[in-house]
Amino acid sequence: MQIKQVVNSLIEAAIIAHASDLFFLVRRTKLVVNLRTTDGITSQADFTVNEGMEIINYLKFIAQMDIAEHRRPQVGAFEYPYQGENYFLRLSSIGDFNDYESLVIRIIYQIEHSNYFFPNQIEHLKMLTHQRGLIVTSGPTGSGKTTTMYKLAKYVGQRQMVMTIEDPVEIHEDSFLQTQVNLNAEITYSNLLEAALRHRPDILIIGEIRNKKTARLAIDAALSGHLVFATVHAKSTLQTILRLESLHVNINELYNCVTAVCYQRLLPTKDHLSCLMDIASGEFLQEQLTCKKRKEYISWYENLSELKEKGEISAQVFEQFKKG
Repeated sequence: MQIKQVVNSLIEAAIIAHASDLFFLVRRTKLVVNLRTTDGITSQADFTVNEGMEIINYLKFIAQMDIAEHRRPQVGAFEYPYQGENYFLRLSSIGDFNDYESLVIRIIYQIEHSNYFFPNQIEHLKMLTHQRGLIVTSGPTGSGKTTTMYKLAKYVGQRQMVMTIEDPVEIHEDSFLQTQVNLNAEITYSNLLEAALRHRPDILIIGEIRNKKTARLAIDAALSGHLVFATVHAKSTLQTILRLESLHVNINELYNCVTAVCYQRLLPTKDHLSCLMDIASGEFLQEQLTCKKRKEYISWYENLSELKEKGEISAQVFEQFKKG
């Protein structure tokens, strides 16, 4: 078995299927390879355990991961050129209770391939970028938050200094100054944020607001006149505010620096994934900031219902995503 050829064929088949993830998992006496596509998880191939370990070790090697470590979690990444385009592959490995290693590859597609159900939503966010301040996007892992931030930054950032702080860098963009967390070298989100503000960027992209210190630095950057894009993990549009409050950001500061909060998910259609957003901005957002009891969404359910009525999503997808 030519490992390189096998790996290339698996990756290319995943790209052709526009899969978001490629899974390598040990199941009893074999290693199975599964894809996550718009149809859910589907089987792609299977190998003996020994062949599977060779495949995983080869992938870890080219992603600059430690091939001698099979139990502790690791992350890595590499670019894969295919048919004139570069795809960024993000790898994550971990051992199970039997000491068998599993590997997941997240495939990051270029932002030119992003689809939005309602183009007016992304256009609305583009207009809001001219106001400066903090634009926060929430949603689960794999919901396209980074793609949205990059799309907005590319739109507003022409002839401006755009700096990113990520863990890891997911989309390579030559026109941005991209920095990456490296805990082994003691380069943390906080270190990079502090350095970033001295580097005089016009626009700052923060991969994720994870803790109080990161939240504090992001708020300070927005209050000082920068345009800041950031993500947090929250279960709905307006619960994003609660998440920021839990990181000890007070309402007065949010009132003065938050331009918009946005929740988004990638929904499967017949042949691709498209992004549905729910955006709070302007007077409505300011009213919600001062409410003791907030709503969850602005127009999520209504927009989802419209997509179902138009036949753009199935009834099954509607039921799956109607609560966010």
